[in-house]
Amino acid sequence: MQRRTRLVLAPLAAGALLGLGLTACAPGATTTGAGAGTDASTELTTDDITLTLMSTPESGAATEATIAAFETEHPNITIEYSQTNYEDYNQSVNLNLSGDQSPDIVLLNAVANTVKNKLVLPLDDYADLYGWNDFFPANQLNQWRVADDGTTLGDGGALYAAPAGFSLVGTYYNKAIVAELGIEAPTSLAEFEAALKTAKAAGALPVQLGNAEGHAAFVVQLLGQGMSGADTANAWAFGHEGATFDTEANHAAAQTLTDWQKAGYLGDPTTVNGTDLQGAVDNFIGGKGLFLVDGIWDAGKIGEGLGEDAGFLPFPGENTTGIGTSVAYAISTQSEHPNEAAAFLDFLRSPEASEQQFAQGFMPDDPTVAVAEEGTLQGDIVAAWAEIAEADGLVAFNNNATATMNDALKAGTQQLIAGQMSVGDFIASIQADWAAAHAG
Repeated sequence: MQRRTRLVLAPLAAGALLGLGLTACAPGATTTGAGAGTDASTELTTDDITLTLMSTPESGAATEATIAAFETEHPNITIEYSQTNYEDYNQSVNLNLSGDQSPDIVLLNAVANTVKNKLVLPLDDYADLYGWNDFFPANQLNQWRVADDGTTLGDGGALYAAPAGFSLVGTYYNKAIVAELGIEAPTSLAEFEAALKTAKAAGALPVQLGNAEGHAAFVVQLLGQGMSGADTANAWAFGHEGATFDTEANHAAAQTLTDWQKAGYLGDPTTVNGTDLQGAVDNFIGGKGLFLVDGIWDAGKIGEGLGEDAGFLPFPGENTTGIGTSVAYAISTQSEHPNEAAAFLDFLRSPEASEQQFAQGFMPDDPTVAVAEEGTLQGDIVAAWAEIAEADGLVAFNNNATATMNDALKAGTQQLIAGQMSVGDFIASIQADWAAAHAG
């Protein structure tokens, strides 16, 4: 009989979860600041109303099923769901929020200018009413806490989104290729690079990478934060004063990416820069690549494609870290039903919603449902999440550090891989984008 892997949180996080279900205010409690001329309240309308919700296919798959469960519990509330692909969504979400037909609830992939332009409501009143601060570990909410400047993230700012589940970027590996090469899954960067060398010598592609959308930035970030540690990396990603991308760790990380390209570990530069993430996933499923650096949002597709040959581990480094954030939803300042929208946000941490998130490859709000058979892909992901949580090693996405950082990282990594930019110029260009948003 196979053993089962259960999510284990770091001591601080586990302690924070002890208040589950015990701290929410009684129905009908109210406070102020809900927006749209309405006080925040857990008392919901009995009228028939419709809420609109916008998301993406990747994040919204579980949300659609959650909507059905919420509507069963609240038969007078209908939620109309719509979705747009990730890149188009990020480019249009602020326009939709500011338009005449603003959705009530939106997926918030990054703070960007959404908070600065006052397009979404602060949720601290609802967090108090529903007990979110006691349910979620602080570091899981801090990525959605924004200071008065509209850009600096972290402890002390107002809360603007509520988690539905959590993503994690790590390393997928093909167990069949590992067996063919006679190696083991690496636990250190030295072992990882030795595996790359072995794969290349055997005629296998060491790293499957699609960088048409800038996902080589994941490799740079994981290498850098593996050297510097999570605290230093988060200070920069959160926009904290005095932080800089111009560090020895990030220089080494960018240099490593270029070294891997020159060694043939990534494949042809034109192919790498011309392939998007889903193309890389398809290639990986087709047996092209020993490793793939990607998020657990693709776990369902990879698990179905590779079956028992699919494995996952934290990206190896001196410090155990992972890139991650929550799949988070916010409420439009134009919503006519903010209390009902907040009730849906609270429902996202229910067992029903958490089960849907876990089934789609995300780590759930409710950790009790994160149980999987050891040795399976889901079991590997649960174990990786627990290892990173124990090390307090979760780091926010560098891509979300500014409203334009994703474009800067995409352009910079493409030029690095193509041999058209030096490491020093790459580092300077990324810090310049950051400084334009956060310095002064």
